[in-house]
Amino acid sequence: MTIANALSQLKAKSLGPGKHFDGQGLMLVKSKKEAGKWMLRLTIGGKRREMGLGRWPDVSILEARQRAAEARKAVRDGIDPIAERQVQRRKSKRLTVEEAIEQCFAARQAELKNDGQAGRWLSPLNVHVIPKIGKTAIEDVDQHVLKLALEPIWHEKADTARKAMNRMNLTLKHAAALGLDVDLQAVMKAQALLGKRRHVTKHIPSLPYREAPDFYRWLCGQDYTSALALRFLILTVARTSEVRFATMTEFEDDVWTLDPSRTKTATAHRVPLSAEAQRVVELCELAKGSALLFPSPRGKPMSDATMSRMMEREKMTARPHGFRATFRTWVEECTEAAYEVKETALGHQVGSDVERAYQRSDLLEKRRVLLEEWAAFLTQPT
Repeated sequence: MTIANALSQLKAKSLGPGKHFDGQGLMLVKSKKEAGKWMLRLTIGGKRREMGLGRWPDVSILEARQRAAEARKAVRDGIDPIAERQVQRRKSKRLTVEEAIEQCFAARQAELKNDGQAGRWLSPLNVHVIPKIGKTAIEDVDQHVLKLALEPIWHEKADTARKAMNRMNLTLKHAAALGLDVDLQAVMKAQALLGKRRHVTKHIPSLPYREAPDFYRWLCGQDYTSALALRFLILTVARTSEVRFATMTEFEDDVWTLDPSRTKTATAHRVPLSAEAQRVVELCELAKGSALLFPSPRGKPMSDATMSRMMEREKMTARPHGFRATFRTWVEECTEAAYEVKETALGHQVGSDVERAYQRSDLLEKRRVLLEEWAAFLTQPT
């Protein structure tokens, strides 16, 4: 015979620590004489599960039996009451914008370079979104909330505003995947309210390629680490950060190898060194005992502004990164190099994922010829 209603309020008070059964799977689990919790044993999908029904004595015997009856009915109706309660708890907890952004970032870290530790993904949100609406529930975010948050920078900092909007769109999608009732069109509507951005793309100033040899000859007469670094940057057409953090261990014979963590595309990149670039490396090895190729006076990586300041002092408008454009223009005007060779020399990815899956050469030897021609152009006699 099935036991039911075996406990009474008075009996429950007198019981000591342990499990005490009321019947039909309901039991009072006491940690001490004065406190305990109600538990219900259920069979869900052929597996025995235990479901908490609240603390005793806050939840009375009568209320525990009522909750147990509702849970048993849910199981008979094909509903998992434990899973359903977890869903309701998630919905009842008001996830804030700041929390949603953190969760979205954590979910996307594997896609970001160095797991996003540089902070570029979060930066627009940390500066322009979280201080204004970070405590707002993500479910309360609509086009008006986003408009008020980003309106001050919509035209003045157009690129930052664009990034912030894109990341808020991803955050809303993440919240929707959690089962929250969010407006997935909020970003699109906010952009409609804010209108088109008044923004003119400004390219980094570059030196006309015909002037590059004169500038390179001038650099050769400068006895500064920054001058050596700038010479190496021009010869290899590498990015500024790649040059600043270059170490001796990355060089083997006449190839400079950058691992994925050092490149913008997060893929390994080999740079063939021309004879002139190798001479620059040799000068660095003679002058410095640091692991870095171009260390600062304190032995740390060179500042990202050091080479720019050097050019500014010469009243130049061009900047170090602009030499990549100088090279690309020279290649287009003065050589017959193939498109793939020109782009790969700059460390750009060429073709779709499928194309790259089959075309696995990095065109090293063809790029070696091209960079030797570039070095010869830079070092040509006056």
